[in-house]
Amino acid sequence: MIDILYFARLRECLGLAREQMDVSQDIDSVAGLLAHLRTRGEPWSTTLGEGESVLTAVNQEIARPDTRIKDGDEVAFFPPVTGG
Repeated sequence: MIDILYFARLRECLGLAREQMDVSQDIDSVAGLLAHLRTRGEPWSTTLGEGESVLTAVNQEIARPDTRIKDGDEVAFFPPVTGG
């Protein structure tokens, strides 16, 4: 089971801040998890779409699409933050 967190605009668009999901052999990376979530249809497919700017952290460390995920991990999705 992994814990998935959604922040800021993503939380608003998806209508939830957190969920838990069983991971399988098919979902072993950040890219695999995103692909799986997109198969849920709207609003997942557009909010987490390939053209969208979404950052990911695994266990509170910035992650890349090829970052591995495993049972017990925390995966957070959030939009880029700008400052000024």
